[in-house]
Amino acid sequence: MRFLERERAALTKLLPGLDDSLSAVPLMSLEAPESPGIRLFRESGGPGLLAPQSLQGRGATALDAVRVQRALGSRSPSLAVATTMHHFSMATLVGLSDTGEGLEWMLVQAVASENRLVASGFAEGRSGTGILSPTMSATPTPEGVRITGVKRPCSLARSMDLLTASVMIPCEDGGGRELAVALIPADSPGLDVSGFWSSSYLAGAESDQVMLDNVLVPPELLVRTASPAGARLDEVQTIGLVWFELLMTGSYLGAASALVERVLLNDRVPDAERVGLLVAVEGAMAAAEGLARRVDEGAPDESTLADSLYVRYTVQDALTRIVPRAVELLGGLNFMASDEVGYLAACANGLALHPPSRTRMTGPLAAYLADAPLTVA
Repeated sequence: MRFLERERAALTKLLPGLDDSLSAVPLMSLEAPESPGIRLFRESGGPGLLAPQSLQGRGATALDAVRVQRALGSRSPSLAVATTMHHFSMATLVGLSDTGEGLEWMLVQAVASENRLVASGFAEGRSGTGILSPTMSATPTPEGVRITGVKRPCSLARSMDLLTASVMIPCEDGGGRELAVALIPADSPGLDVSGFWSSSYLAGAESDQVMLDNVLVPPELLVRTASPAGARLDEVQTIGLVWFELLMTGSYLGAASALVERVLLNDRVPDAERVGLLVAVEGAMAAAEGLARRVDEGAPDESTLADSLYVRYTVQDALTRIVPRAVELLGGLNFMASDEVGYLAACANGLALHPPSRTRMTGPLAAYLADAPLTVA
């Protein structure tokens, strides 16, 4: 089997035509702020990748999804990172229901059937908070809830149809407050998108600033959790974080794989060097696939979350060895002839920049190994 054949076959099966469309566009065009990548993803049915087939989605398994993200990362790291945030929101919405009924499933079906893009306004980037910890204020009104706050960076900011955000609202029975997930249409009055991402790297992910100023969200776009901060919310946070770590790991493996692919196609590189790189990157992918298979076996729990962090940090370490070696083997002429080699090398190191960082998780993981509950710093 040729390198990346399995991943690109999964992409072609689930999102027909997307791999061919992406491969026809130069890498640096896909990575530019005006990249066509997100549009091509939408047109191929990508928004419904994780939605069940019963809800007009593609019904991808976790194993399918991590392979798709690696394939996307090999074509466009920006697109892989941006779409991971969409899938993160979708996985969280799916995780909010275990009955197959209710508003959240209607929303999932609408996203899948209408190819809507969902940006994440969750708190995954804020240290010391869970992914659903509210970062925006909410004021109840007779018409719904008015939300004020800001999310930056927010991938898919300029192409999104909906923004997800977590808010605390009064319980329907009047007894205290509960967490809810708000789905906010991108064209809502009071929602504004402005520039934030000034780096040239991953500019195609549209990671800009989204500001909400007294934005009205009607009751039908609020998914109540019926719990303040109990076990059910912990379960949803766990599911969301596992999917986040899994798909982000696959995405950056894809960026590194784009470099490795260039080495493997270069006959001037000795076989021993090519095989050495192949073994290293496929071993890293095998770890990610092992995690994906565990997710497919059942709802992720605390131990699955711990495994997702082990795998993510293992792959992170592997990339620090794979990427520099690939650049060295490609040689100075390849580096000087275009921006692609240097660009891919820089992007592949981005996995280390996503939360939760290994430094902040050292204490919680040490405590977890001593039989304490796992916390995310």
